Amino acid sequence: MGMWIRQSGVRTCAAILLASVLLAGCSTLPQTPLDPKGPVAQMQTGLLLYTLYIAMGIGISVTAALLYVVFRFRARPGLTGVPVQIRGNHVLEIIWTVIPVLILVSVAFPTVEAAFSTAVPPEGAMTVRATGYRWWFAFEYPELGIVTANELRIPAGQPIRLELTSNDVIHSFWVPKLAGKTDMIPGRVNIAWIQADEPGVYLGQCAEFCGDSHANMRFQVRAMPPEQFDEWVRQRQAMAQGPSELSAVAARGRELFESNVGNCFACHAVDGTKAQGVVGPNLTDVGQRSTLAAGILENNYENLKAWVRNPADFKPGTTMPSHARLSEQDLDAIVQYLMSLK
Repeated sequence: MGMWIRQSGVRTCAAILLASVLLAGCSTLPQTPLDPKGPVAQMQTGLLLYTLYIAMGIGISVTAALLYVVFRFRARPGLTGVPVQIRGNHVLEIIWTVIPVLILVSVAFPTVEAAFSTAVPPEGAMTVRATGYRWWFAFEYPELGIVTANELRIPAGQPIRLELTSNDVIHSFWVPKLAGKTDMIPGRVNIAWIQADEPGVYLGQCAEFCGDSHANMRFQVRAMPPEQFDEWVRQRQAMAQGPSELSAVAARGRELFESNVGNCFACHAVDGTKAQGVVGPNLTDVGQRSTLAAGILENNYENLKAWVRNPADFKPGTTMPSHARLSEQDLDAIVQYLMSLK
């Protein structure tokens, strides 16, 4: 029985070790820090793996020493008395004091280097002010005069200086493939920076529990080739003139949006219109976003209509009121207007 238990324990340990190695290689997951796509994430991932390997080495060494002692000095038939004691062996005491100090020093230097290297954005970085709300993100480009929400568009290969704060409770800005977590604290601005080396979509989310819909507080970083980003900036700045050439139904939707019937303008802003609310997300370019409700719904006609009708069905605790009192025709008109904002 004892032999079976030992063999079972060995098999279990081997299975756990193999699973850990396999999981460490799961870099195809959409939100994994083990697949860095920018200089900040690369440095942080390198530090993570460095400390992980040291910890694994310590664990293996201690386990090997323990197994050696257990089998080498186990009780044998005929042996009596107390084994030779090593208490007071100054050489051993110095060794097992110096070794942890050396390990801590070996970890401290790269940690301090990484902390200072990722703390200050490089010269020429574009500034983006990111503000956390319950439960969505606002992104403002002060140098470009653009305000958007939940989709942060950046040029690939260029550092982005992030000014992070919160409008209500503590949130945390996290894009695993681009950088680690940085808290967003009310009344305080924390500075961080990111850079995407390749064009692509990088998923992010709030990493600090902030209420009922914390798990539904997501966003995207859309890294674009520089020329495409410049074109987006030109198009987005042109939207400041307001939407034009609306269909009859969409025009009716705009009237509802800006009236006390829909009352959307009280919370939301649309550049170039009388809607200048700051409570909810800026909707100037909502029609070209790929997601709705801070990344939890695909942006299409059906989802947008269901969201406008009753947001609480998708995001518990949301402060956006229900519009179920509106007729189907009025809901369709508002949704068509919103879909035209692109």
